[in-house]
Amino acid sequence: MECETRGVRRAPLIVTEDVELLDDLLRLCAAAGVRPEVGHGAPEGRGSWETAPLVLVGDDAAGRLRGVARRRGVVLVGRDQDDSGVWRRAVEIGADHVLMLPDGEQWLMDRIADVVEDVGRPALTVGVIGGRGGAGASTLACALAVASAKAGRRTLLVDADPLGGGLDVLLGGEAVDGLRWPAFAQSRGRVGGAALEESLPKLHDLRVLSWDRGDLAAVPPEAVRAVLAAGRRRGGAVVVDLPRRVDAGSVEALAQLDLALLVVPPELRAVAAARRVAAAVGMVLRDLRVVTAPGAGPGGLGADEVAELLGLPLAGELPLDRGVFAGRVVGAEPGGGPLARFCSAFWERLPVEGGVGS
Repeated sequence: MECETRGVRRAPLIVTEDVELLDDLLRLCAAAGVRPEVGHGAPEGRGSWETAPLVLVGDDAAGRLRGVARRRGVVLVGRDQDDSGVWRRAVEIGADHVLMLPDGEQWLMDRIADVVEDVGRPALTVGVIGGRGGAGASTLACALAVASAKAGRRTLLVDADPLGGGLDVLLGGEAVDGLRWPAFAQSRGRVGGAALEESLPKLHDLRVLSWDRGDLAAVPPEAVRAVLAAGRRRGGAVVVDLPRRVDAGSVEALAQLDLALLVVPPELRAVAAARRVAAAVGMVLRDLRVVTAPGAGPGGLGADEVAELLGLPLAGELPLDRGVFAGRVVGAEPGGGPLARFCSAFWERLPVEGGVGS
């Protein structure tokens, strides 16, 4: 079927008379879920050349397109790896990329799929990790996601900690229909962003990818990579609740984060534990910031002291919200009251440029 996005046709244009090349390009388009328009020569007047989101020009057709109006999104596709003249022909038609088959098939299929999904700026992706057990990282992750969704952003909350009990439970949505991590355990390559979003439980105006109550305690790192990449392509915000251990799966999650928040109670023992977590996370992620959790008694450390001891920038101090941090959040939106205001202020300070929607 032909793909439409927000009512606008999103089909690429193929220009070639090379039958074998055309067959290959049609196959790649079919794999990406779109039926392209096919032309054989220079465009006449205004038409698909100007309006198509992506133009795939066979190397055989480059000579016929000299002098055509310049535009972005033109890919010159050939087969001869040793033909140095292909770069000159690409310049003559204003191509953005030169691609050789079959080596470039995966790149091209991903690019076509981006067109189908109308991919724009990727989601701002924020991870949350506890400096020690019980620091409140999962609650903060849920509260950040709820605050993002309430602000009108497309928001995905990802539970990357298989031993955490399930964020859908924390949000009171364990009985809501939708897929959980085990359904994606065999995912490889590219996962469709729209299909992923529609398949997940919708709780409090956001989509949640959590664990079921089965025995699966991990998914392959390739699946983590594919699923998170799909979520990021949808734009808006992605919040990831991270495990404290760093394994192959969590490394894949860390690699896709823009920043992470390390939640640390303002106590010396918690800081000592958090230092080990920060050292492991810092090997993959450059932007790691400290958020101090409530709970220190008399003589506890100040937030600035915690950040200084860890050698990390301070992102803020979580307010004491007894209703939330006492665990009374099942069936309710975590982050009501002081925590909600903290999370709203956090998003206001960050440039969330991704797509907005539900």
